Parts: sequence; structure tokens; C-alpha cells
Amino acid sequence: MKRILIGLVAVIVLAAGGWFGFNLYVQHRATAEVEAAFEQLRAGGGKASHGKVAFDLTSRTLTVEDIAVEPAEQPQAHVKIAAIKGVGVRQVDERRFAADSIDISGFEIALDEVGPGKLKVSYKVPQLTMRDYAGPLRAPNPPASGSLIDMYRFVLEQYASVTASSVTAPTLAVTFDAGKGGSGEIAYSGLAIQKLGQGKVDAMKVDRANFTMNLPQPGKADKLTGEISDIIINDFDSTGIAAALDPQKANDDSYHRVYGQISSGSYVATSTLGMRMQVDGIAVTDIAVQPSKFRPAEILALLPADRSALPTPAQSREMMEKVAGFYEGLRVGKIEIGTMSMTTPQGTPRLRAIKYREGELAIEGLDAPTPQGQIKMERFALKSFNIANLMHWAASLTNPGQPPSPDQMLGLFRVLAGAEIKGVVSPYKNTRQLVTIDTISLDWGQLVGSIPSKANLVVKMVSPTDPTSPAQRPLIMAGVDKLAIDLDLGAAWTESSGTFALAPATIDLGNLAKAQARFALANVPRGVFTADPVQAMGQAGQIETGAIELSLRDSGVVDLVVAQFARIQNVSRDAARSAIVEMIRAQGERIVSTNPDAKTAVDALASFVATSGQTLTIKLTPLGKVPVVQLMNALNSEPIVALAQFRIEASTGL
Repeated sequence: MKRILIGLVAVIVLAAGGWFGFNLYVQHRATAEVEAAFEQLRAGGGKASHGKVAFDLTSRTLTVEDIAVEPAEQPQAHVKIAAIKGVGVRQVDERRFAADSIDISGFEIALDEVGPGKLKVSYKVPQLTMRDYAGPLRAPNPPASGSLIDMYRFVLEQYASVTASSVTAPTLAVTFDAGKGGSGEIAYSGLAIQKLGQGKVDAMKVDRANFTMNLPQPGKADKLTGEISDIIINDFDSTGIAAALDPQKANDDSYHRVYGQISSGSYVATSTLGMRMQVDGIAVTDIAVQPSKFRPAEILALLPADRSALPTPAQSREMMEKVAGFYEGLRVGKIEIGTMSMTTPQGTPRLRAIKYREGELAIEGLDAPTPQGQIKMERFALKSFNIANLMHWAASLTNPGQPPSPDQMLGLFRVLAGAEIKGVVSPYKNTRQLVTIDTISLDWGQLVGSIPSKANLVVKMVSPTDPTSPAQRPLIMAGVDKLAIDLDLGAAWTESSGTFALAPATIDLGNLAKAQARFALANVPRGVFTADPVQAMGQAGQIETGAIELSLRDSGVVDLVVAQFARIQNVSRDAARSAIVEMIRAQGERIVSTNPDAKTAVDALASFVATSGQTLTIKLTPLGKVPVVQLMNALNSEPIVALAQFRIEASTGL
């Protein structure tokens, strides 16, 4: 028995010695692998050092302390890590390894004077944990150039080569210093990433982001502080950004989705100059980039090294064109910004929402103070709004020493397709009365060059009469203190038939009258739609007049005219009405002598004035070809001769 015990002890001693020897061997090999990776960085000309390396075979835990890296030819880049601890470390194949978890403490990255603006940026992450990690065994050499774009490409390539079920960091701090452009700090808390792999992330969340920004400006410098809560990013794909940074993808015209959705909770910012802004929430969906146009490197290349020097007009135009192309390569499905308010020394304007979807930019629920009083607006929208087109148009106007040409100014019609205002209540000048706008809507389309050949205008509003306006004084004297305006005007040109029609054309002045018009022009050539007045007049000679229909419904305008005439002539209203009727008939006799058809119009007009509340209808039909230019000249010199070219039909009715 004694011999057995002695033998057993000997075996245990030998096994323990072998175990410790094997453990030391494994630790030596782990140290060698770590040193080989750092030697790879040093071989490229960079600086790389580390402290203690330890490996526990039982838990397969690798720990590396005091890491410091400065990439080759990148003296502005500094990376420091207090310690990296990997648990369950194992080699997957010759190029990759995996770990159950990796904890990184004291992680710092500093970028000094990078890019044309000499921007200084630093990132600090006190603690970061990755679960179910897999990545390359050795990192490739960083780019040798000092290009900020190359550095971002390198980071994105490494990002795309790793996978993890989750990444968490309790805090992350970013500081930046752009010199004269300002400085600041952003502190993130509660960072969590779910399912990272192949450059994609299923979900990312930040509980809170606090920021401080110093904004230099003429006079008194400003300091901005604020907080953003509940930042959420879903379905992020970095491969689209990597493609936009890759020179070899400059011909890629396809769209790559980068974000499925970005949203945040409340946003609050306070300025030392006495302003405070609050936004309830922001949501942006479906963000994609087109690498052939979304080229950040080209934008950075145009930034001047000296920000204090003003760019020349040519440089400004080139920059605007480049930025316009940049926006052409950016596609956003939908943007919604929740309730906004801004507290200023002058008051607190509020906005219920800002929305962008399918080319329409809308502002909703405005409530803002003005020196005259509070203004409210339910909705303002721009149709077919496109930032890229707007910047292209603005760039075309920057021609030093020369005012924009009419054609350049008309280019705004190519930028938008219409605008709309609804639900406005606004103070009228310095009075206590209000202007109310139900709707103002203007749409246009079918552009010929820069000029629309189709348009529609709708106006529904009520405006107080202005006692300071001589033209509105008769209305005020008649007791009309408001004008209700209901306008619907549409016009369109049909190229196949060469016709231009005005229909509908209606204006309703509420308590005064409602007028309707309908007319058509024939043989309208395409060449008349031009900003060149000489060319337009030359083409206008071909246009012929079509039928014209006019109607006027009396809702008080006849009584208003009669009352004004009675006041001027100092007679009774009945006498004034009779006098006006006689004047119409007397003047009409001259017209009837040359055009008998005009008698029906004269009689109808006289009857319209004689009895209030009627509707007057007049229809003019050309007796032959009536060129518009000749008709206009005749109306200016001999109106009777002009009317003789039409068959006149007229009637009245209650």
C-alpha cells in the first residue's frame, strides 16, 4: 500500500509539473502571438508597444495590458488601451480567432490635425464588452497616407471583418477642436449594439447623449449645451459608406441602403445668449447612398486649408455644384421631426412637426409671436422639393458682376412643382383685425425649358379692408369691412392640338360678386414659352383667339357702385341707378351702330344694373381667324372694331 501511495504521489507531482510546464508553454506561445501582431505594426514603420501578457489555459483567458499604437506615417493618430481581456479565446482557422467575450478598458483614440480643417478629435471609452466575438487574428497595416478618407475606409474594413452578438459600453466621450470653427464634447451613455456582423448591425441604442459646444462668432461667443435621449438605429449597413469612400466604386450608380431607421427621443439645447430649443423626437427612415455621386472625398478636397480666407465666386460655385451632386447621391425615404419650441427674448415660437416624404417638405402647426401679434399656420408645404436641384439652381445664379438672367431666375420652376399654405391666422398690419387663409395652393408642371405650360392657383381667404388704401375706401364707406376671396384659376397648353385653355377661372368676392371666365387660344406654338421677349413676341403672331365666356353674379357689387355714384352726384340711390342704366344704353348705341350683335350685350348689362342680385353672362365667338396680337392692338385703339370680329351673345337671370 505504501508503495502504491508513493507511486501515486510521484504521478501527481509529474503531472502537475507537466501541467505547469504546458501552461507556461501556452502562455509563452500566447505572448509570442501577441508580440508577432505588434511586430507587424512596427514593421510598417509605426509604433506599437504592450505591457504584461497573461494566458490562463483553464478558462482560455488572454489578457494584454498597457497597449499603445501610433500607425506608420500617421503621427496625428494615437491609440491607447489600458487592458484587453478575452475569455474563451480559441483559434478558428489560420486567419481568425474567436472569444466568448472580450472586455476592453481604458480605450482612447486621438486624431490630431486631420483633414483640411486641421480637426482634432478624441474618443474615450472607459469600458467596452463584446460577446461571442470573432475576427481576424492579425490586423492589416493601416493606410500609409494621411488622408482622413483612407483612415475611415480602413476602420470600416476592420469593422466589416468582425462579428459579435452584442457590444456594450456604459459611456463614450468624444471631444473635438476645429480651431476657429469651434470646439466641444459629446458624452454618450448606455451604448448597446445587437448582432454585429459583415459590417451590419441589427440594432444600436444610446440611452442619452449630452453635448457642449463652443461657437465662436463676431461679438460675443456662444456656448451651446444640451441633451438627446433614446437614440435608436435599426438595420445599419456600413458597406454602402465603404463603397462611397472607395475610388474604385466611383461608377457605381446603384443605391446602397445605409440605415433602415434612425430615431431619437427628446432633444434640448440651451444657448448662453438666452435661447432654448426643445424637440420632442426625430425619426428618419430608409437612408441610402449612390457611390457614383455620394463622394465625401471630393467635398473634403475642396475645403480650404485656411478657413479665414473667403472663397472666390468661382470656388463657391464649384463647391455648391459638388455639394449638389453629393445630395443627388443621398436618398431619404421619410423624415419626421416632432413638436419643436424655441424660447427667445422675443417670445416662444412653436412648431408641431416638420415632415419630408416622397419629395414633399411640410411644416405643420406653427404658432409664433410677431411684433403685431401671434401668427398661426396649420401647414406650409413645398412640392417636389429637392435639395440637390435647389443647390444647382443657386450655383447657376453666382455669376460675378452680372445679374441673373430671366431664364436663370425661371429655373426655380425646375426646382419645385408647387407650394401650399393652409390654416393661417395672422394679424393685419397694426390693427386688431386678422387675416385668415383657408388655402393658398399653387401648382405647375409640363415645363417647356424653364417655363411651365400648365398651372393651377387656388386661394381661399378673408382679409380686412384697409382704411389707408384709396382703392378700398368706397368699400369701407359702404360698410364692407372684410373681403372674402375664393379664387380658382387653371391654365394648360396642349402641344398636340396647339391649344391653350384658361379653365377654370373663378373668383368669388363673397359679399360682392362672383366672376367666372373661360377662353381658349388656338395655334399656340411651343416657341412662345421662352424667357426671351423678342422670340416670344415673334411666336405670338401665330396665336389665334378662340371663344370667350364671361359671367358675373351680383352679390352686392351693383348696390356698392350705385351707392358710390349717388354719393358723388349727391342724388338718391334710385336716381343714381337710373342714371347709370341710361349711361349704359347711351354708350351702347355707338357700339350697336357698328355691330348689331352688341345690342343684346348692352340690354343685358343695363338689366343687370337695373335689378340687383342677377347673373350676367356674355359669350364672344370669333367670326373668323382673329390673331391675338391684332386683337390686342385693336382693343387699345378701336375697341368697337375689335368687338365687331365676334358674335356676341348675352343674357341675365336671377
